[in-house]
Amino acid sequence: MTPKALIAWSSGKDSAWALHEVRRAGEYDVVGALTTVTETFKRVSMHGVREELLQAQLRAAELPALTVPIPFPCPNEIYEARMAAALAEAKAAGVTHVIFGDLFLQDVRAYREQKLAPTGIAPVFPLWGRPTAALARDMIAGGIEAYLVCVDLKQLAREFAGRRFDDALLGALPPGADPCGENGEFHSFVAGGPMLTHSIPIRVGETLEREGFAYADLIPAR
Repeated sequence: MTPKALIAWSSGKDSAWALHEVRRAGEYDVVGALTTVTETFKRVSMHGVREELLQAQLRAAELPALTVPIPFPCPNEIYEARMAAALAEAKAAGVTHVIFGDLFLQDVRAYREQKLAPTGIAPVFPLWGRPTAALARDMIAGGIEAYLVCVDLKQLAREFAGRRFDDALLGALPPGADPCGENGEFHSFVAGGPMLTHSIPIRVGETLEREGFAYADLIPAR
């Protein structure tokens, strides 16, 4: 039997591309998407994407949602307790693996491995170690349609928020910025691509600055 897996789903390009790669390889049966949503704002944590768009995205990805609600601000012990409860529920349903879209941050990978170890659920990192300049261009050439929804203002200008993730954006990134935003330069939302059965119509709304980040509000296009 193909092992059952969840994908750690941020709504962004890396988790979406990891799903695409895993489905192509056929080694896991991806049975759901694990996403933290900030209760206060009803938006995907860190990315700031409306929950309505997350749900539309997961329908297009044909993935059941396993949403983990967290408060704002969220103490680490609350985050870890709620994630542990969600993983326990998943394990009881036969899930044996969780897929992550991490690229090269060793401390992030070590944290995930440490937290999963007691659960008996194994982490999978299908994109790990790939050169990010080539990976970014592979995503674009592969048909991904993504938009920058959150920008770290210490690393990128506000004007990057809301821009499409494309060749022009890669060319406009400042020297030293990772093409995939793996150092936290930006987070994204995927509105189309080979991992979705159809594109999600969106329009880019206002940009809001909060706590050193610029958030572009993506709005469902009716």
